[in-house]
Amino acid sequence: MNNAQSALKMAAGFFLAIALITIAVVMFINAQDATKSAQSNFSSIQEELDQTQFTVYDNTTVSGSQVVNALRKFQDKGQFGIQVITGKNQSGTWYFKTVNISVSKGSSGYGSIIGTTPSGTLEDALDEADNDYINPSGRFKAQIIKDNSNVIRGIIFEQN
Repeated sequence: MNNAQSALKMAAGFFLAIALITIAVVMFINAQDATKSAQSNFSSIQEELDQTQFTVYDNTTVSGSQVVNALRKFQDKGQFGIQVITGKNQSGTWYFKTVNISVSKGSSGYGSIIGTTPSGTLEDALDEADNDYINPSGRFKAQIIKDNSNVIRGIIFEQN
């Protein structure tokens, strides 16, 4: 009888151990799915927050001082360019990178970074004697440029 009780206790222990391992594996798999979902949501939120820095410039009118601040703010952005069209310079000047806007929106290549070196410098934008001078009290219509992947690649500021 003692051996039978020991065998039953041992079998119950094995079943309990297997049940606990199964529960742990199921919880681990569910936790992985929840983690993947949370990472995806976090990435979406982070992308939205990254895009909000440009909403100020989405079809709005800003002052020249805000244009200069944008030049300072986005100068280290990487694959990003700003075009400023002033009363003195109707063809406009690109800063940082040159963005392809020569083809129609939605066409292949629209919003892509072109290999040419932009001509504008922050010093010229602040020099009153230069054609690229940005009048701090001037009014500029702002427009963001998105490439075909819906990534913001630049901003155009056109003086009113």
